[in-house]
Amino acid sequence: MEPMRLNKFLSSAGVCSRREADRWIEEGRVLVDGKTAEPGQKVDENSEVTVDGRKVGQRREEVLLAVYKPQGIVCTTAEHRGEKNIVDLVHYPERIYPVGRLDKASEGLILMTNIGEITDQILRGSNYHEKEYLVKIDRPVTLDFLNQMRSGVPVLDTVTRPCQVKKVGPDSFRIILTQGLNRQIRRMCEALGCRVVFLKRLRVMNITLGSLKPGEYRKIEGDEKEQLFALLGGVRPKK
Repeated sequence: MEPMRLNKFLSSAGVCSRREADRWIEEGRVLVDGKTAEPGQKVDENSEVTVDGRKVGQRREEVLLAVYKPQGIVCTTAEHRGEKNIVDLVHYPERIYPVGRLDKASEGLILMTNIGEITDQILRGSNYHEKEYLVKIDRPVTLDFLNQMRSGVPVLDTVTRPCQVKKVGPDSFRIILTQGLNRQIRRMCEALGCRVVFLKRLRVMNITLGSLKPGEYRKIEGDEKEQLFALLGGVRPKK
């Protein structure tokens, strides 16, 4: 192995994305040869790298899963007292992590992988990748509400991007976002005077929830995987 930056090594090993690796290094959770790692540090095949005391090895299998996250599950690799996390739910034999977050009260599609190279590309807001949701609120969906959601809502010291919104029931709608602000849909609805009572993610880019039931997962492979990687700028999946 040629010397490489530590964040890239952790990403290639399927531990986390490069962005998350940088955060873990700053928090002192990563050691190289028994010493606290430094930002920008390089490692090679002789380096012993540990995260939270666990040794990191090279990735053995390239994994990409579509997972139906049930309500009540947190999207984290860390252990939280009294909470069930997505990693323990899936219990996959290879070490994988969620691509982004879906809050505890929400359900639906989340991708899980050990392919760090694609994670940042999916999450980067500047790439305008679509994510689609089904939402139910605590009051009727009006034309004025739909128009305000479509045009942008002030949240978190910014205004959300224009988005596609379609009414599908008296109090429910579908929405397609191209950005990922924290609890964005819930905050948008709160800003317009209503509360989300049900939220389900249906799609991330070309990957759909399909017939999965809560707690189930499937491998993303074949043409579906090829199309996803093409949308991510022509990155080639392993065969």
